[in-house]
Amino acid sequence: MMRNWIGALATACIMSIVWTAAGNAADTRKQHRVVMQIDQNDPAVMNLVLNNASNVAEHYRGLNEDVELDIVAYGPGLHMLREDTSPVKDRIRRLTEDMFPAKVVFSACNNTKEGMEKREGRTIVIVPQAALVPSGVVHIMERQEEGWSYVRP
Repeated sequence: MMRNWIGALATACIMSIVWTAAGNAADTRKQHRVVMQIDQNDPAVMNLVLNNASNVAEHYRGLNEDVELDIVAYGPGLHMLREDTSPVKDRIRRLTEDMFPAKVVFSACNNTKEGMEKREGRTIVIVPQAALVPSGVVHIMERQEEGWSYVRP
């Protein structure tokens, strides 16, 4: 009986070590986070950014790993996220629907938006998949300071 008890205790200790090691391995799994910029009103560059985002998401999906992507538009690149001028808004919609389990967000520079509104004398509507950030450049800097990788097409 004592041998059975010692054997059970040894098994429990070994299993505890295995579970702890597995838990620690999961906790230290690398976070994949990429911030990408678009600062040009050029459909080819916009599509390049979206291609890069899709390729990154597919790569990590194939590895069964999570990835977060933040596509930041500022300056002339804000046209990518404008409801009235975006040549890629249908692709943005499809991309946000198809990216699971990857998380993709689009960040629109409010400084640029306000400047465009002032020049054009009207309100500019951003595509529903995007969120306004105060400054696109500052947003990119802050993401990098948080450890995000940076990609510029």
